[in-house]
Amino acid sequence: MFPKDLLRPSEADGDDDDDDEFSSGVSPRDNLVRPLVVVDRSVHDGGTWFQPTTFEDLLDLYRAYGGRGDGIKMVVGNTEVGIETKFKKLSYPRMVYPAESIDCLYEIFATDASLVVGGCASLSDLQAYCHDLMKIESGVGDFPPGGGDANMRRTAKPIHDMLRWFASTQIRNVACLGGNIVTASPISDMNPLLCCHGATIVLASRPRADGGIARRRVRVSDFFLGYRRVDRGETEVIERVEIPLVRSRFEYVSPFKQARRREDDISIVTSGMRIRLRPEDGDGGMRWTIEDVVIAYGGMAPMTQLATGAMEYMVGRTFGEETFVGARRRLLEEFDMPDDVPGGQAQYRMTLAASHSVVVASVYSLCAFPLFSCRLGSFLHKFYLHCVGELTKDVAAAASGSALPPVPTIPSDEYSIMGFVGAPKPSIRGVQSYPAPRIAVGLEAVHLGQHPETALAAVDGVGQPAKHVSGPLHVTGEAMYADDIPAPEDLLHGYLIMSTRCHAKLVSVDVAPAFLVPGVVGAFTHEDIIRLGGDNRMGPIFLDEVAFVPVGDKVDHVGQVLGIVVGISQDIAEKGARAVAVEYEDLKGKAVVSIEDAIEAKSFWADMVHEMQRGGNVTEMLQKTEVEGKKLVVVEGSMRSGGQEHFYLEPNTTLAVPSESATNLIIYASTQAVTKTQMFCASVTNTPAAKVVCRMKRMGGGFGGKETRSVFVSVAAAVAAKLTNRPVKLTLNRDTDMSITGGRHAFLSKYKAGAVVEEDGTVKLHALDVQIYNNGGCKFDLTGPVLDRSLFHVDNVYYWPHFHSIGIPCKTSQPPHTAFRGFGAPQGMVVSEHILDHLAVACGVSGDKFRRDNMYKPDQSTPFGIPLGGNSTGNWNVPDMWDQLYTKLDVPGRRAEAAEFNKKNKWTKRGVGFTPTKFGISFTSKFMNQGGALVHLYTDGTVLVSHGGTEMGQGLHTKVCQVAAQAFGIPLDHVYVNDTSSDKVANTLPTAASMSTDLYGMATLDACLQILKRIQPIRDSLPPDAALKDVAKKAFFDRVDLSAHGFFALDNDRCGYDWFKEKPKGYPEDLPENSWRGRAFNYFTQGVALSVVEIDVLTGDHKTLSTDLLVDVGSSINPAIDIGQIEGAFVQGMGWSTMEEVIYSDDDHTWIKPRAKTFTTGPGTYKIPAFNDVPENFNVSLLNSENPFAVHSSKAVGEPPFFLGCSVFFAIKDAVAAARGSDNGYFEFRLPATSERIRMMCGDEISSECIASDEKSSFQPKGSF
Repeated sequence: MFPKDLLRPSEADGDDDDDDEFSSGVSPRDNLVRPLVVVDRSVHDGGTWFQPTTFEDLLDLYRAYGGRGDGIKMVVGNTEVGIETKFKKLSYPRMVYPAESIDCLYEIFATDASLVVGGCASLSDLQAYCHDLMKIESGVGDFPPGGGDANMRRTAKPIHDMLRWFASTQIRNVACLGGNIVTASPISDMNPLLCCHGATIVLASRPRADGGIARRRVRVSDFFLGYRRVDRGETEVIERVEIPLVRSRFEYVSPFKQARRREDDISIVTSGMRIRLRPEDGDGGMRWTIEDVVIAYGGMAPMTQLATGAMEYMVGRTFGEETFVGARRRLLEEFDMPDDVPGGQAQYRMTLAASHSVVVASVYSLCAFPLFSCRLGSFLHKFYLHCVGELTKDVAAAASGSALPPVPTIPSDEYSIMGFVGAPKPSIRGVQSYPAPRIAVGLEAVHLGQHPETALAAVDGVGQPAKHVSGPLHVTGEAMYADDIPAPEDLLHGYLIMSTRCHAKLVSVDVAPAFLVPGVVGAFTHEDIIRLGGDNRMGPIFLDEVAFVPVGDKVDHVGQVLGIVVGISQDIAEKGARAVAVEYEDLKGKAVVSIEDAIEAKSFWADMVHEMQRGGNVTEMLQKTEVEGKKLVVVEGSMRSGGQEHFYLEPNTTLAVPSESATNLIIYASTQAVTKTQMFCASVTNTPAAKVVCRMKRMGGGFGGKETRSVFVSVAAAVAAKLTNRPVKLTLNRDTDMSITGGRHAFLSKYKAGAVVEEDGTVKLHALDVQIYNNGGCKFDLTGPVLDRSLFHVDNVYYWPHFHSIGIPCKTSQPPHTAFRGFGAPQGMVVSEHILDHLAVACGVSGDKFRRDNMYKPDQSTPFGIPLGGNSTGNWNVPDMWDQLYTKLDVPGRRAEAAEFNKKNKWTKRGVGFTPTKFGISFTSKFMNQGGALVHLYTDGTVLVSHGGTEMGQGLHTKVCQVAAQAFGIPLDHVYVNDTSSDKVANTLPTAASMSTDLYGMATLDACLQILKRIQPIRDSLPPDAALKDVAKKAFFDRVDLSAHGFFALDNDRCGYDWFKEKPKGYPEDLPENSWRGRAFNYFTQGVALSVVEIDVLTGDHKTLSTDLLVDVGSSINPAIDIGQIEGAFVQGMGWSTMEEVIYSDDDHTWIKPRAKTFTTGPGTYKIPAFNDVPENFNVSLLNSENPFAVHSSKAVGEPPFFLGCSVFFAIKDAVAAARGSDNGYFEFRLPATSERIRMMCGDEISSECIASDEKSSFQPKGSF
């Protein structure tokens, strides 16, 4: 029945020691086999690496070394051992990689009784093999219980489906099944599935060198003895795993996996379930009896565990509602979790596995017995539905005339539940559209018509979708980053000495033990900075931080830098740093971690509290019930949004190179702030700034995370380089980077808002009073400006005639939080949208109409005094953009479609999010709105530009090249941008606030125009078709300067905002309120997004079906780059608002130690969106518009689209509201919308059973805010 290459004969009974039966099998790695010998090589940490070429040699190694205390470790894919050695700091003196010529370890084959998988066979090979088994043509009709095509497919398909979601393709290519089993992870994907299949592990050993091979069989379900403990002798090796085939026509197997992200993620809860049914004729007529059942869970106990109580209860009972309800009760008893269970999410995990409730009887005419009404755990209910569906098909396919019991009928709205494990991965599609390129004048002072048409025709200049100038280097791996710079002679590597405590006094730092590590060259602390005569103080606004914490001072956060150890390698430096002895003294009280902690302790930066008000006393207005005889609806509530990790691909890196006896320093840094890096390296090392040069070619991402926090890395390297007079490289590993560099601020907003119901039913916003708190961490960094920008954006696009807001920065024991794309604006706008949702529900009106009715009109101004219309801000386009998408995409139709879908589907719901944004462009501090550029024209007609901005992948250099190419009328590849360097353009500002093209594009244009003005007479003297190189050569011989320094500063009346400036006497009353304080922004970038999502009510999974964006970026300098930035910002905003959850050890997460420690320190615990999370239909359009206030009529693009990603969040909220039902009304839906939050906020009877009775009405999934 099976193809010969997939079938092997059954094992001979009682012949366990005979290996001949496996010797002739087909190995999937036959082409890789080559003659090998046992090798003994020295590896990391002085260990030994073995590579045996025969199974006997392998077993002999285990016999020789396995019984020793330090033992021997098998390494196949290094996917687990690599984690143990890197993060857990384990060391293995002996490691063995079995050669691929050992067929029995790598082969995969099927017999007529089981699927046999070698212990070292890769998961990809197993997945591919199962895929081949699934393609076998099925036979219709009866088949013997011991075999058959359907048996093979039903065995292979669950394994194949689970492996599709197991880690990533790269991991599956090297990871092996045996390694996954023996690791004994309690959240393993495969182990519960193997348990439910009844799989057996074959362990082999060789007791004597001259003896045979001894084999022992252990069922997978008996193999796990406790947390990371298994039933494997020290001299035993997993030879193979035998997975019995499904044996009955009515036997069904399903895998289940719930994770934070659908793709490439570890599980929160995982399960494998198998059931075998048989038809029986009893007293009450024919029925389906449960002959056998296995239910195994991961993530519910310290190890993979069988639900033995539920299984024993179900066997022999009728397949139906009553049996499953009884089983559910036993599941709850077996898997009851305390609130502080390691890993958290106790209520969610129990909801997935074993929720409990009272059965509601429901009988349908087509059923032979009462229907199962979903009073089970989410996985259990999905399994029930799967079995009913498969049983229905099998009964229909049975031979005619067969007497089989009736199959339970499932209501049509129940069938919508499809776990993603078996669902196909979507293909992503979309359309990018933008207006035809045109040359727009903008702020340019010289008409481009003076350049020859023949030259302009060859230009990839302004408005063209030119490719990223470094794109070819990026995709080929040739792009150089700081860590790629060739190692200078005598290079030392650094590793930071970091605090393991917070809220403690630093008693002593003893570096002597570090020097006991061979290869350590130096260890430096605060005392060494004193020895240099340097200034230990640091900070971007206030000097409230230190480079190295002095002994006697308070340690403020876990991971705070105490010093640096340098050695001849990275590993040696790390060992030295970990050897440093640090002593602490506890301080009174507990560390303040959350915003609520700060409010209780009154831990604020009180001097930096900012307040904004217009339209009178808002508090008094919100106490009324009517306004001019019209009803005033008032709501009150709160909204929380979590933090976010920058997760740039390139962690913080610095190479500090001293010269001339360490009197000069060159700093190669991955930083957004070249001058800031230069100045603090100079001050801390007591070196004149003129002798410190900071250079930055490109970053592997920044997102604001390298605006201030990268400087601390550079300073530590500079101190070590200065003291050793040797180059020092300091590269943070991922977990260190995420632990100590801070991220996006978490926010808590408390509000009271009112709206007036007009006579025609229109509802108009009336008054808003909002208090906004943000979690700044232990130092100020940029907390104040971030909070300010949230205050500037809490109105979003809506007009509040009466407005009061106050921003209160909270000081906690978290690492200092810092800039992140959006810089507080998204946190403010999400509050605005939440408030409008609340008011719309309270007023009983459509959210879409309510928003449209209250958008700013051109004659209105913001609370901070910027008019939206006229010549002050440019075009106010949001209302028109809203109307365009509303009509083009038929928003009412989409909402109606979602509503109709929701009626038909009980456990899958759809939601629609229609979200606008406006984002202010410019620094609110006036002095920062300036930029410089240095341009050289060479005699071959090429141009070199150096400017003050940094390239982090956003395309800044490409746009600057386009500006220069357009100005000179030359091809784009004739322009080159040099690295950003403090000795080329001095006194630069950080590349931030999406302002860089505005500043450095204009500065470059200014320099180009200076040169053009100088060479204009020479151009006029040459023929019209003269090339630029001809003009440049003649200018050179005529002694004309072909270099120019360009500079641009935004006009004084278009930037700068003073929070504390009082209203001047005699200030014109016709000007907007608060406009006397200055102008916060030059203009606004605007956009609108429509997203449609689908959620799985039982698990909290979601997928984004479609997203349409319309964004106003003015006259785009480069539509390709701008659309790329829009798409990237959207996905990052979607990540922040859905799955990216930063967790700290706080009152809600007491299982994390010590208090205030960052838990999410790597890709294992922190999830950014994957390919499978991108909208399945993703369309981006640029508005046809111009902006008179920036270079070539363009607009900034980096940060503004970020908030549009929240359209997915609000679509999810809409879907959750549909699941909750119309009676539930308003609810606070906190951000991010993780799978846990989605599931638990659906408010159904299943989830409520896992919530304590005193918390049911106010329950919120836990988070760190």
